[in-house]
Amino acid sequence: MSVMVAKESPLKKDLERMIKPCDISKVSMKRKLDRLLQSEAEQNEEIEGPLAKNKRLCKAIEKYLFSTEKEETDEDDDVTVDESYEIPRSNQSARKKRCNALKGKVLNQRSEANRNTKEVAKPVVKKTRTVGRTKHSETNNCRSEIDDLNQNSSSMTSCSSSYTSTSSASCCSSYTSTDCNGYGAEKSIRDTMEKRGKHFKCHQCKRNDRLAVVPCLKCKDKQYCMRCIRQWYPKASEVDIAQACPFCRKICNCNDCLHSKDAINTSKRDIVDQEKAQHLVYLVESLLPYISKIYYDQSQEIELESMILGFDLTEDNIQESSCYDDERIYCNQCATSIFDLHRSCPKCCFELCLSCSEEIRQGRLLGGPEIAPHKYTSRGVDYIHGGYPVPSGSPQFTDPVVTFSEWTANDDGSIPCPQRDRGGCSDGVLELRRILSSGWIERLEERAELIVKDMAIKQTITNPFKMIRDIAYRRNPPDNHLYCPLAKETLTHDGMINFRQHWANGEPVIVQDTLSQTLGLSWEPAVMSRALCENVDSNVKATDCLVNCEVEISTREFFKGYKTGRSYPNFWPEMLKLKDWPPSDKFENLLPRHCDEFISALPFQEYTDPKSGILNLATLLPSSILKPDLGPKTYIAYGISQELGRGDSVTKLHCDMSDAVNILMHTADVSLSEDQLSAIDTLRKKHKAQDRRELQCSQVANEEIDLKSYVSTVEGAALWDIFRREDVPLLEKYLMEHSKEFRDAYCSPVEQVIHPIHDQSFYLTLEHKQKLKEEYGVEPWTFEQKLGEAVFIPAGCPHQVRNLKSCTKVAVDFVSPENIGECFRLTEEFRKLPKFHRAREDKLEIKKMILHAANQAVTKLEEMKSKLESN
Repeated sequence: MSVMVAKESPLKKDLERMIKPCDISKVSMKRKLDRLLQSEAEQNEEIEGPLAKNKRLCKAIEKYLFSTEKEETDEDDDVTVDESYEIPRSNQSARKKRCNALKGKVLNQRSEANRNTKEVAKPVVKKTRTVGRTKHSETNNCRSEIDDLNQNSSSMTSCSSSYTSTSSASCCSSYTSTDCNGYGAEKSIRDTMEKRGKHFKCHQCKRNDRLAVVPCLKCKDKQYCMRCIRQWYPKASEVDIAQACPFCRKICNCNDCLHSKDAINTSKRDIVDQEKAQHLVYLVESLLPYISKIYYDQSQEIELESMILGFDLTEDNIQESSCYDDERIYCNQCATSIFDLHRSCPKCCFELCLSCSEEIRQGRLLGGPEIAPHKYTSRGVDYIHGGYPVPSGSPQFTDPVVTFSEWTANDDGSIPCPQRDRGGCSDGVLELRRILSSGWIERLEERAELIVKDMAIKQTITNPFKMIRDIAYRRNPPDNHLYCPLAKETLTHDGMINFRQHWANGEPVIVQDTLSQTLGLSWEPAVMSRALCENVDSNVKATDCLVNCEVEISTREFFKGYKTGRSYPNFWPEMLKLKDWPPSDKFENLLPRHCDEFISALPFQEYTDPKSGILNLATLLPSSILKPDLGPKTYIAYGISQELGRGDSVTKLHCDMSDAVNILMHTADVSLSEDQLSAIDTLRKKHKAQDRRELQCSQVANEEIDLKSYVSTVEGAALWDIFRREDVPLLEKYLMEHSKEFRDAYCSPVEQVIHPIHDQSFYLTLEHKQKLKEEYGVEPWTFEQKLGEAVFIPAGCPHQVRNLKSCTKVAVDFVSPENIGECFRLTEEFRKLPKFHRAREDKLEIKKMILHAANQAVTKLEEMKSKLESN
């Protein structure tokens, strides 16, 4: 036995209590212990300083609280603290003999004492070596001595600063600031134990047969069993749990806590009335031109209707349609949302928007043949991995073409109801109808102009410093940087103004370290799955990135592959992803605590908060109006750092109708084995040979262009490519010209292109990005998203993502006043897509949103103005 102890009498008392000698030999044992302690103290008095003594005190406390059965039986006498200290050899043999003799007597006396003593459970319970259950022991004796240790060690706090969070020193220093007064809170522990009784119920698993538990010395009410701590809080030590349990820290991931709504305050700062007025004035001023445009278009339609009817028509004379607030009305021709004036058939209720009415009169309605969706079929497993397609015995048919009947306006400008193939009844004329009350938009425009004139406020920036990141290599240097602030800087006024300047220019923004603004709730997929009450046999529908189709897989297998990876029988990596899981309309209800945690991480909450963002138009809709589904949405996907070229874990090139922010909440690094790497090299050669046979591939003419080759870093988890709005026409042209060089479902060559971006059929590899820059001078902003980073994507910016690790991302859409024009443009693009197209539906209803958001903002400003005038 090697013993290093100090002269402090409390430590001596603790060792006496731990050894627990019987009454018969107590005097003898104490004498031997005194000699042992005196001998050690004399040898170490000149060697050890205050720091070493404090370390030993902290280790002694840790040993009493968290020692295992093995330490109790075999290592109780081995109290060595400072491993760097070496006992002189001359004293080792004599010391060993004394310790062995003492150890034998102690063990014999302890076994005899335990047979006669009723054992009481400790507040922090020790496990047995065999079954992992609680070993009961007398606790009151040592607890009072531990209290003395805390009182006598005045410099213990300074010692704790050099320790990690899992060390006892750290625990001692942090406990002194709590109500429990550190480990020495004997009275608090006793009171807590009296309330609990002998049975301990784990707050996490709700089981009361878990005897090995760690109680919380802060709330004195909750305790967590060791099994749950290891499984659900692997980064927390027993000391951390005892100091403040997950429930006190508001990161508990038990089912009850995960389903508690409004458990935390998601807002990062309070906005005073003056700042709120500034935001609302800025919002109304930004929306005013679009309100005027909407009113002008409706006035033109009313004038045209007056000419058709032969008398002056006012809104009072227009019949009001029966429309409830909780329903949406869409144009039967283009699927655009109808918010006010429209045309309707009195016989069959066919409804037409004003944009389609104008196109019919001008003879440019998309009326000719309607393209049917192309259906890709599987060509066999071997074909997917570079082989030849399976011979098909059935003849190949071309996609059917649907031809619509001709639809033109009458000579006087009126529009007849279309034929049945277009959804009409071909009987009667479409009449003008309204939804809003008469003169509502006109009055809104007048109120908005007046409030902007009276309350206009100039906003200036006092700190022009900006954090930027170089992520592109275009000829124009200002376009090569992106604003990249820290999350804490987004809470300042200057941070908001900086963001607004870049955002108004259509530039993405990257915010770092957003998770530092949260409490630290676990985003482990297993935690989320358990919160959804998913059992081990449940299945989910995931997308297989290689064949671009849905596959059914058990929840357990999917999340196992998330951590360790999956592969096909030929060792090619299998990339799966769960998009929008759980469904976005259920995310807030099924995972309310995770939803609150995500909202608390959102930077620039005036824009992004889906519940109360004052500059988010979606939050300003009245409660009676049916709101668009903008999230939050969860994306969980596999990923590896190597670019495979086929079957990568990607989100293909697309363009969102609204603004969006995407935060990387969790990652898992999956490494490939040597066999996989060898198989990948072999299969990629087969893929290239297959591409040369079937695709119109061309080599890059200039291999030394200035687009930097991408090499992933350790921190990066997702590779983003975001294109500028002004580059969209050239990007579309490139994709149309090179569409035959891409593959789609079942690894079949792309055979149909409706819209090169909205189809979401293309992902630009490094080779294609090099060609794009060489041929058209177009280069995206390319950067890595790290854990905790938030990526802001402006509306109208095409973008694509490749996962370099297994990633859990959460995204939410929002509608900012700076990008209303892009929302208008995209709405017009989407309405011209074929009826079967995935992006055709007007889910945003931007015109309705503008009118109702402006009305809400103007009403609030009028209230503020009248309040100021009254004061």
